[in-house]
Amino acid sequence: MQTLTVRHVTHYRYANPVVFHTHRLMLRPRDSHDLRLVDAELVLSPHGTVRWIHDVFGNSVAIVDFAEPANELRIESVLTLERYGLGGLIFELAEDAQSYPFVYSPDDRIDLGRMLEPHYPDPNGELEAWAKGFVATRPTDTMALLTDINNSIHANFAYNLRIEEGTQPPLETLRLGTGSCRDFALLLIETARALGIAARFVTGYLYDPALDGGEMGVVGAGATHAWADIYLPGAGWVEFDPTNGTIAADNLIRVAVTRDPSQAVPVGGGFTGLTGDYLGMNVDVAVRTVQPEAPLAA
Repeated sequence: MQTLTVRHVTHYRYANPVVFHTHRLMLRPRDSHDLRLVDAELVLSPHGTVRWIHDVFGNSVAIVDFAEPANELRIESVLTLERYGLGGLIFELAEDAQSYPFVYSPDDRIDLGRMLEPHYPDPNGELEAWAKGFVATRPTDTMALLTDINNSIHANFAYNLRIEEGTQPPLETLRLGTGSCRDFALLLIETARALGIAARFVTGYLYDPALDGGEMGVVGAGATHAWADIYLPGAGWVEFDPTNGTIAADNLIRVAVTRDPSQAVPVGGGFTGLTGDYLGMNVDVAVRTVQPEAPLAA
């Protein structure tokens, strides 16, 4: 178990005071067996009225109405949480899911619904052909197949920290051979769906032990991070991070899960002002370990 702190600051600047519309924040994770939220603080400037809801996926969402116009908007989220690892990459898949292709149970198919179906156009079957290229034989080992796809994206695609909003369509990422963590996550999700395997989008944070003096260096730390959940009968939702080529890594800090990346925006909202008022924004994310206090001397 690791105790971690996450400090996420989003800072918008404007030339003149603007009126802020209602904002929607996805910054607070849910407790689970592998992640326990110890403390959460949300600081807003200017002051805002906050109400909390659960969205259709059960994510914790803050709805914020701001009290007054301002020429700056600063949203600071500070989390303290405990992250529990799985103790190794040992997944007990149901016997009939250990080899691909496999068929989900009728109940699973109903509940997984649209997460089983590709969401993005593939008019010439380009993505489907790429996905099927990983299936060397039928049947083939399910975890080996998914690991190969995850590793291929990590090894053969160039990471690019894009500041533009939105996510590249999977075909664009496939053709360009480059993208951000959310682009790689979506490519893996759509590839799995093209093979009839259920997948969903995960947004959160990534802890890099190198920032605390460790040896491991990862790609995507210092910002929000994104990866994929793939549903495997017997093992449940398994986290695949194609940006770093990892599976069920202890350094992933899940905040929200959604069917599509457009539903997982950490900070969303608008403003009313004059043309040219918007001057830009900065996002700063820091994830650190909390060192245990030294015992008092006797």
